[in-house]
Amino acid sequence: MRIALIVLIPFIGAVIPPLAIRAGRNVCTAATAAVTGLALLLLLTDVPAVFSGRVPGLRVDWLPQAGLSFSFFIDGLGLFFAGLILVIGLLIIIYARFYLGRTDSMGRFFCYLLLFQGSMVGIVLSDNILLLVVFWELTSLSSFLLIGYWHHLPASRAGARMALIVTGAGGLALLGGMLLLGHIAGTFELSELLTRGEVVKSSPLYLPTLILILLGAFTKSAQFPFHVWLPHAMAAPTPVSAYLHSATMVKAGVFLLARLWPVLSGTPEWFLIVSATGLVTMVVAAWIALFKDDLKALLAFSTVSHLGLMTMLLGFGTPFGVIAAVFHVLNHATFKAALFMSAGIVDHEAGTRDIRRLGGLRRLMPVTSSLAIVTAASMAGVPLFNGFLSKEMMLEEAAHTVYAGQAWLFPIFATAGALLSAAYSARLVWCVFLGPKRQDYPRHPHDPPLGMWLPVAVLASAVVVIGLMPAIVAGALVERTASAAVGGALPQFHLAIWHGLTPALFMSGFALTGGLALLWAYSSLERLRLALPRPDGMTLFQGSVAGLVRSSRFVLGSLADGGLPRDLAVIVLTTAGLALAGYVQAGPGPLAGTRAALPATIPAVTGWLVLLLACGLIVRHHYDRLAALIIISVIGLVVSLAFLQFSAPDLALTQISVEIVTTILLLLALNLLPRTTPDESSTAGKLGAGALATTVGVGVAALAYAVMTRGTETISDYHIEQSKPAGGGTNVVNVILVDFRGFDTFGEIIVLSIAALTIFALLDSALHGAARRRIRTLRFLPRAGDPHPLLLTVVTRVLLPLSLVVGIYVLLRGHNMPGGGFIAGLIVAIALLMQYMASGYVWAHRRARMDAHAMIGGGVMLAGAAGLASLAFGRPFLTSTFGYFHVPLFGEIELASAMAFDIGVFFTVVGTCILSLATLSRVEERAEQASKQTQVKTGTGAP
Repeated sequence: MRIALIVLIPFIGAVIPPLAIRAGRNVCTAATAAVTGLALLLLLTDVPAVFSGRVPGLRVDWLPQAGLSFSFFIDGLGLFFAGLILVIGLLIIIYARFYLGRTDSMGRFFCYLLLFQGSMVGIVLSDNILLLVVFWELTSLSSFLLIGYWHHLPASRAGARMALIVTGAGGLALLGGMLLLGHIAGTFELSELLTRGEVVKSSPLYLPTLILILLGAFTKSAQFPFHVWLPHAMAAPTPVSAYLHSATMVKAGVFLLARLWPVLSGTPEWFLIVSATGLVTMVVAAWIALFKDDLKALLAFSTVSHLGLMTMLLGFGTPFGVIAAVFHVLNHATFKAALFMSAGIVDHEAGTRDIRRLGGLRRLMPVTSSLAIVTAASMAGVPLFNGFLSKEMMLEEAAHTVYAGQAWLFPIFATAGALLSAAYSARLVWCVFLGPKRQDYPRHPHDPPLGMWLPVAVLASAVVVIGLMPAIVAGALVERTASAAVGGALPQFHLAIWHGLTPALFMSGFALTGGLALLWAYSSLERLRLALPRPDGMTLFQGSVAGLVRSSRFVLGSLADGGLPRDLAVIVLTTAGLALAGYVQAGPGPLAGTRAALPATIPAVTGWLVLLLACGLIVRHHYDRLAALIIISVIGLVVSLAFLQFSAPDLALTQISVEIVTTILLLLALNLLPRTTPDESSTAGKLGAGALATTVGVGVAALAYAVMTRGTETISDYHIEQSKPAGGGTNVVNVILVDFRGFDTFGEIIVLSIAALTIFALLDSALHGAARRRIRTLRFLPRAGDPHPLLLTVVTRVLLPLSLVVGIYVLLRGHNMPGGGFIAGLIVAIALLMQYMASGYVWAHRRARMDAHAMIGGGVMLAGAAGLASLAFGRPFLTSTFGYFHVPLFGEIELASAMAFDIGVFFTVVGTCILSLATLSRVEERAEQASKQTQVKTGTGAP
């Protein structure tokens, strides 16, 4: 359970910052840091077990039939990435406290940050690949919120949309790949799947599985050509950039490659695709970074380049490549997070990130300059800093890699990437911190408060300590992490500053020297760059999206004209065609079965004739909204009587209650609509629709007749037998709804809640913009002199408390007699609806004391809590229990846990109706005001 808490604590804690901000920014920061610190503390308790070779785990079945479970495990790889996520997250929280301005909503920011943090920890600790995909998509959603945090800025909105579309599309590909991978391996549990690499690689589905999974990894880790989204995500606040692009989101793709390395690597396809993609990304992004004038843009493209480096190392398919990749993940997280935060400090204190307007800051910001120069040296690969060590390991591995028979390809281009990295790092240091001091800074630069540079100092210290003592500080961690990633023993390696005169040392020295030379020749290189084609990522992305939209509109326009009749005709014809195909495939046979039909009684025939007449009338008078509503109500009443005839009182009660509620709601809504609709169908169209309806109707009637005249085995006998002993109730229908199929009911009330909120959102638009102006043009027909009859008003107010009592009674007795939460909610809703009908929208709405949103949310949460409570006792979700208790004066009574679930259903139904009424009331109130104003202006009414 402790492992699950490491993942869940950030999600649960996300509700704290919006509340804690009311006590001040310091309290909010402390509360957020405490959440992350608690998760980190729980993670650290598993360090001894992991380093001793054990793998703590937890598994709770979720949807076992689909292979989905809440499975988590902590091995060396998961521990390493989870530690990076939480440690750097803690530093970012402290940094953000001083970075965010007074006008920034700190509570909202930290809420988004914790949601993202929990999603990332979920990815790296998931033992189920489908659960991993769930968390993968949560990172896309939460990063969208973080990148678009400054939603008032167009660049933030555009960057957030771009990131969501690119990574979201990759997530869909990843889902397909994971489904194929689980199908091939015969399991969705990583701990089992990682031992079946040979089975996966020998499958004919290996290549499509590999491509789909790589699409997910490449889009998330911004590999070429999907790298375009990451630089535009720089529109986010700097704490977001430092967190997402150093240790978390962009590392998710690298983590996935490392996690699935034992299963997917070791094949020519893996090597050719992954290593080449990483190499191209490393060189192309480093070249672009060299010419960026925005500090964060330079660091963003450098991040893309280093992600390419890690991807290339994993693509080599060798254990030493994995060791180098793991070590560089650690080193890159330390120096890149520090550099991003340093860039934020410069922007915060100097008022600009444009390096053309900076320079000489070493004199004005000595602390920030020292920290930034140290971390930039590590990024460049300068000896005695940690970046040099992992970059030299990369060059060593590249020097021995042969690609497509060419032994020179990887050594040369890997050295070129390292050279460009040294060049843009040197440019950053020279143009921002060295050089002459300027007199035209937007603001006078100075070092920030301790809270801003202290997190940078912690990371810069790690850069130096790891660089000087790599074996002591990071040796065991890298070994344990790489061993978990490889899934076996590692070759002999030793992290050290000096490995002798190796090819990698000469390549590294050439890269550093060449980087300084490129900086010296920067002007000439700039002219060369300007002469070359320079496609803009955002332009290409927007053009691609526009092309997809045009294509979609063309396809949609070819299939549908936007009219309901055509869409319905396609749906009905398709359904009928499939049914006919099934019938033909099964072969002809007798229509009637051997089961005897019930006698046709006079009430049954009368009800059937009334139903037939009503259906004909609705076709004839469909354009008259009021008449159509009345006829539909008659149809609903006949259906209710049919339920009653076949001994289904619960269904009859539900049907008649729904009919009353919907009829009254529609009557209230029709008050705001024209009474009739235009008759747009031609005679030929009507004849065609009639023929189609008749054909399908005859087919459905024949199917119903064929089914009902045959004996069938159903599960109703099981429900009848188990209703009392297993569910504790004699009302089989209610026991099914709240116990046997409670999950279905839970989903239905969620859908009902969404429908109510959709009504609210749609009708809320009638109070704004063009819809509001249209309301002002409404002309209400003359009304009766007494719009609220005294008799109706008095009766409804007397009936209200009686109806509430009846509703509670029906709710409480529902487990053993006809009733339940849904019917009780409808009864109470009818009582409330009658208040609106009798006394008017405005009168009833102003006296309502119930928050409909709270009732809906509370009802769903109560129903969900009732289901979750069973998990605490080791029972499946929404499993109920019951018992008998002796109460003085009342005697023995039965109490069932399903009552809490039923009460949640009750509140959801009542809240849905109240929200619909309240929304209609707001629109009606505005319409009446507009009508009165119009009457006053035209002199047709009293002012």
